[in-house]
Amino acid sequence: MFEQTFKNIDDVLWKDAGCTSELDYTEQSSWLLFLKYLDALENDRAIEAELEGRKYEFILGEAYRWETWAAPKHSGGGIDHIKAMTSDDLLDFVNRKLFPYLHGFKQKASGPNTIEYKIGEIFGEIKNRIQSGYNLREVINLVDELRFGTQTEKHELSHLYEAKIRNMGNAGRNGGEYYTPRPLIRAIVQVVKPRIGDTIYDGAVGSAGFLCEAFDYLQKAYPNRGTAEDRFLREDTFYGKEKKSLAYIIAIMNMILHGIEAPNIVHTNTLSENLADIQDRDRYDIVLANPPFGGKERKEVQQNFPIRTGETAFLFLQHFIKILKAGGRGGVVIKNTFLSNTDNASVSLRRLLLESCSLHSILDCPGGTFQGAGVKTVILFFEKGAPTRQIWYYQLDPGRSLGKTNPLNDADLAEFVELQKTKAASPKSWSVDIGDVDKETFDLSVKNPAGGEEVKYRSPAEILDEIEALDREAAEALGKIRGMV
Repeated sequence: MFEQTFKNIDDVLWKDAGCTSELDYTEQSSWLLFLKYLDALENDRAIEAELEGRKYEFILGEAYRWETWAAPKHSGGGIDHIKAMTSDDLLDFVNRKLFPYLHGFKQKASGPNTIEYKIGEIFGEIKNRIQSGYNLREVINLVDELRFGTQTEKHELSHLYEAKIRNMGNAGRNGGEYYTPRPLIRAIVQVVKPRIGDTIYDGAVGSAGFLCEAFDYLQKAYPNRGTAEDRFLREDTFYGKEKKSLAYIIAIMNMILHGIEAPNIVHTNTLSENLADIQDRDRYDIVLANPPFGGKERKEVQQNFPIRTGETAFLFLQHFIKILKAGGRGGVVIKNTFLSNTDNASVSLRRLLLESCSLHSILDCPGGTFQGAGVKTVILFFEKGAPTRQIWYYQLDPGRSLGKTNPLNDADLAEFVELQKTKAASPKSWSVDIGDVDKETFDLSVKNPAGGEEVKYRSPAEILDEIEALDREAAEALGKIRGMV
């Protein structure tokens, strides 16, 4: 229904000097999508108020509503091109009036979980990168074709938006940090098994993939939920924090498209919180996350943690352990060297995890699971409140090399999800008693008793398939360039 519209939007942005990659395309289409969605939400609320005999107070002033500045309509219902701004007039309005006005909502909002606050936060952190007023007009006209009226329309928009995030993750310029493969997230959610009434948290929310997949899981798991349960699911279940501006707006838009009107996402550096300040009221039932790894945090940030280290992922893991309620469950991605590093911080952190939580399962992921990432990863599944007694390992082997043209899929993880229920032994899975773990190093390395890890070589057919796919991509890019000449 809307797939061609999304493609046309990207084609226009590709021609604009201010947009150079998929990251820019996603950012620019996101703020326009957000304002189009806000217009639809306000109109729905106004109609609802009218039916109930109430007067609706619009969030946005009339001059700043989508139907006024972006898409004024003539009597036939189409865009009135006489009233609609274009070229320099449009750019001047957007950059000098619209963005400053929307940013001002942050100061006027009653709290960070209101849609007014989200408006102010978003438009204070990003800027319009579209340099041509004609291109901006063309994109606005395309965005105006999108509809949020029915569940079917929202469902399609959410899938198309997820595809944009996936493309962005493959685009370079650190795009991969925003995208965790959805089949992997779904498997993690299935193992953690969230329930209605749980609070679910991601302190490195990125594009909100974990929260969106958990929302979809709970919707399917509880099809007959009552009104109170549904309200709790949409308003009081999902929480996240995100440091980066682009990821913040993508997370907000992604959750909105999944059906959560005012996502509980806070734009902040999670690691700036002192662990000692976390109280019981701040804790959550479930943590699902893929924190950034390889980053280095400043000394003043490290002061917030009992185990001081510059490794960002290790600081996040301390945060996640602390912020879980007693009995809370976690599913966290981390690089596999965490299991065996011999530096003091790594050893101390493994000890903390094993003594304060039951680390019951470890999923070992093959290289290529994360596009563009040069490190291998593992998934830690743990429950807070009792020490570890036994760890079940599963060594994921999809039987092929993973890559951009051959990504991880749900079928690859089906055996892991099934075996994890009983923690059964198999050629790919085994258990280790905590008594057999070295008490000096707490080394948790993946060592399959069935044999060492084999080096998997791609077949000639697989190599040729990838070459053909890359040739097609190159031909498409050349075609676009020729079209510009």
